[in-house]
Amino acid sequence: MDAGGNPAWPEVFPVPRIEQMRDTVGRRHFMSQMMLECGGLERVRLDPGALHFYDAEFDAAHARIGDKRVTGAALYWDPSGGRRKSDGSVCVLAFRDDTSHRAFIHDALYLRVDDNDAHPLAHQCDMVLDFMTARAMRRIAIETNGIGNALPEIMRDVASRRGANIFVQKIVNNKNKESRILDAIEPLLSTGRLYAHARLKQTPLMSEMLGWSPIGATTHDDGLDAVAGALALTPYVIRPRGAASQIFSANTNFKI
Repeated sequence: MDAGGNPAWPEVFPVPRIEQMRDTVGRRHFMSQMMLECGGLERVRLDPGALHFYDAEFDAAHARIGDKRVTGAALYWDPSGGRRKSDGSVCVLAFRDDTSHRAFIHDALYLRVDDNDAHPLAHQCDMVLDFMTARAMRRIAIETNGIGNALPEIMRDVASRRGANIFVQKIVNNKNKESRILDAIEPLLSTGRLYAHARLKQTPLMSEMLGWSPIGATTHDDGLDAVAGALALTPYVIRPRGAASQIFSANTNFKI
């Protein structure tokens, strides 16, 4: 758009489409990527007051949270040693609706083990598996940077011993933490499309949001990093359990 607010390419990008784009990606991303105007990152904040809180649980039969539709889910674990003086070890469950581009931070598990625990990773895997079982989740993505490198195999071993059939996805992150958090959370939050269950108010996540800055001056952001991982992850598809499977027939009337 020019200085007067007129579309530079009205045949392809009329005003309604530009406004829809801005509402989808957020003002910061729109100004930097579509208008090529750089904004100072030091002003960016994650306001927990912009979250839409809800009390409803996920209804698997109808694939809904309250009156909101759900099309996909992602479970993401950003691990650490889990001891008091180590970084936070956090597992986050997030749902998505790709139709309305909404996201739901549904639950978060902050893991802690005893400082004298001889097998902290295995015991964390037990806790995460309990978390998954209680929520009927069978897929989990584990960040394998650093201490998480051995966790996928430990998680599979723990699940096998307990007779649980799960799928573990390895995630290697190359972007810095501040960029991951900013790119995954801020566009949804600033456009009013990020929801959170009311129980999240009782976790450290709210204080992490209040204290977070993209210029790297944050001390506690492990929950935010796990949320960003869950939101950035390609969700697995969720359909209402009562929905009938669709059958598609291919057109084979062609010549090669």
